[in-house]
Order: sequence, then structure tokens, then C-alpha cells
Amino acid sequence: MSVKLAEKRVNEETAMRDIYCKTLMDLASKNENIVALDADLMNSMGMMPFQKAYPERTFDVGIQEANMIGVAAGMSAVGVIPFAHSFAPFATRRCFDQIFLSCAYAKLNVKITGSDPGVTAAFNGGTHMPFEDMGILRNVPNISIIEPVDNAMLKDVLAQIADKYGVFYTRLLRKNAVKIYEEGSTFEIGKAVPLRDGSDVTIFASGIMVHEALKAAEELDREGIEVRVLNMFTIKPIDKEAIVKCAEETGAIVTAENHSIINGLGSAVAEVIAENMLVPLERVGVYDKFGQVGPVDYLKEQYNLTYKDIMVKVKRVIERKGK
Repeated sequence: MSVKLAEKRVNEETAMRDIYCKTLMDLASKNENIVALDADLMNSMGMMPFQKAYPERTFDVGIQEANMIGVAAGMSAVGVIPFAHSFAPFATRRCFDQIFLSCAYAKLNVKITGSDPGVTAAFNGGTHMPFEDMGILRNVPNISIIEPVDNAMLKDVLAQIADKYGVFYTRLLRKNAVKIYEEGSTFEIGKAVPLRDGSDVTIFASGIMVHEALKAAEELDREGIEVRVLNMFTIKPIDKEAIVKCAEETGAIVTAENHSIINGLGSAVAEVIAENMLVPLERVGVYDKFGQVGPVDYLKEQYNLTYKDIMVKVKRVIERKGK
């Protein structure tokens, strides 16, 4: 892992879906076994350039997500490396049986991409707003669940996913992410990425909540609270070593995720803490609610996913630590 943090956290100039397409095209140019599957969302995902470059390796199955995963499993069985995409709720809860049996149980090599996670589904509303996708798939044995935070991470992680055998679920923002890392940074799947040091409390954050966590840490620093921040971009396998180390060194943990607190990042961290190093834990995430229509900033406030909400939880967990 070789990480360089961005000098400024600004919105990326290029949408993540465009980086996803370009990276897959680059990988496909080097590996003729890589193919792309979609379920009537190729234009939404920006995959038309891939189709133009590799028409014989592009498969739009229509609005048949479960069938798409079955097709991907069949392709994998004969040595193809399929990358199958749909919106995150359709790529997970609608396809769970196919992912579990046809892909994971069969020990195949299928790469699943779910886009617009959590509140980033925005105006597509509650039917398209997955707060449960990682929670569903955490139950699948040996699956890897990854949430790249920006373009630099997406490029590096996609290349690793293409090379590693197994079932992978990538939770992907389609539009413009906040830049966290400089180009050329490399990462290790399964290992949390330190972003900021601190001795009072640790925040483990994923996805869009990484920027919120860093902003919260900067605000809290002005109040004399030293906050450690790590990007836990791999939800499964979770980085147990990093969790235990931070629990021992800071004595308090906060998790922040654009997902339900049930069976997501917060639950994964809580499990490690309960079994290894008991310290106070607070979770920032969605508390057992359905999605709704609205712009992302509005939805962050509605579901308590802002840096201010993280600050509240940090102060609460430090108070609990002191008792």
C-alpha cells in the first residue's frame, strides 16, 4: 500500500462511472476474458464506450438482474471474468439467491457492481435507495465487499479485483466523488487506510462518509479533541487488526457509513470489539428506515449522515470512555 492524500478535498472532475468504464476498458485490453454485463443501465453507468470498444464482450440482459447474475456465473464457469452491474438494490437483494448459490457456493469468479448506494440514489427515491446491500451480502461466505471512496482508489481496486479469484461486490458512486487520494495511490484489499492520527477516539468511515469524518475531525481538533480517522473501504473481510489496535490505543470508536447500522460497517466493527477489545462504540448510519426522494445534501441531514452528526457521536463516546 502506497497512499498519498490529496492536498485539497474537492469534487472530482470526472464521475466515478466514467472511471469505472475507462478502467474496465484498460483491463479488458490486457485480458481478453474480461466482459461487462448490465441490466438495462449501460447508459446510466456510462458503459457505452466499453460496448463500442468491445461489442462482442458486452451483454445487456435487460431488466433481468437475477438472470444477469446467473449468466455471469455461467460465464465464470468456462473461464470468463464477468463484471456485472446494476443499481445497488437490484444487484443485491433482488439477486441474493443467485449470488449465494450460483456464484459463491459454486466457488466461481464473479465481480458484481452495485451503484448509487444509500442516499446517493437521491431522486430515484426509496425503491432505489439501498441501505441494506452490504448487510445482505455480508452473510455470503467468502465474498469480498468493497466501497472505493474516490477515483484513485477505484482504479487501483478494480485492477486488483480483476486479478483476484472469487466473488466481489463493489459499492460504487456513479457521479462525482470527493477527492481523498492523489493519483497513483495503491491500496490493499482488506486493510484500513489511515488518514489522520489522534489519541482520543477513532473513526472508521467508508464511502461518502470518509469526507464527513475528516471534516468532523478537523472541527473537533479546534476544540482540543484528537481524532484518528481510517478509511475502512473493505467491509468484508474487515480489518480486525486495525480495529483492535485502534481500540487499544484510543479507547473509543465511532463508525460512519452511508448504510443501515444493521449488519453494515458498524456491526462488523462492533463484532470485532465485542470479541477482542471492549471499548465504547457509537455508530453513525441509517437507523432502520426506508429511503426517500431528495438531493443528497438534504438526505444526509434527514438520515443524520453529516459531519455534525459524527461530532455528536464522538463527544458521546468520549464521555462514555471517561465513566
